Amino acid sequence: MPIINVEELTDKDKAVMEVTQLKNEVKLERWLTSKCCEEIKEYIQAGEEEDILVKGIPEEKNPFKEKGGCVIC
Repeated sequence: MPIINVEELTDKDKAVMEVTQLKNEVKLERWLTSKCCEEIKEYIQAGEEEDILVKGIPEEKNPFKEKGGCVIC
């Protein structure tokens, strides 16, 4: 798809592009937000056991754990 400089287009060309885009969008299948939220929630909960952000990194596998303390006098 070629790159189009919108500033160089006439008002008619801009309107044609907008109508084309709206025709494409109207063909899209719409889903209820409540249904999408339930599916996302189920997906997240299905992977919860393996998710490091939820359960954390085990101390023995944590590459960033402090190896020793630092004391400043």
